[in-house]
Amino acid sequence: MTSSPESQHLDNHHRTTLREIFQHPVSHNIEWHSVTSLLDAIGSVEVHPDGQVAVRVGSERAFFTHPEGKDIDEQMVVDLRHLLAKAGYQSS
Repeated sequence: MTSSPESQHLDNHHRTTLREIFQHPVSHNIEWHSVTSLLDAIGSVEVHPDGQVAVRVGSERAFFTHPEGKDIDEQMVVDLRHLLAKAGYQSS
């Protein structure tokens, strides 16, 4: 995976989460907490009272709903891939 210049400051846990998001086939055990930690490190995360989570990475914005369990679902992985790819983060 290649990454944008901003990712140079990521710790190993964040890099692992980024790899898991772009992994094929889709990983089914990516924890929401790890995702929000990554997104907060490369952008901003704002939790709204209605449960929506506003995320900004570079000039890209997306809204997510907190998952019921601790892991994100396959559709959220796909949505995260699109957000991260638009913001300059790509899989190799």
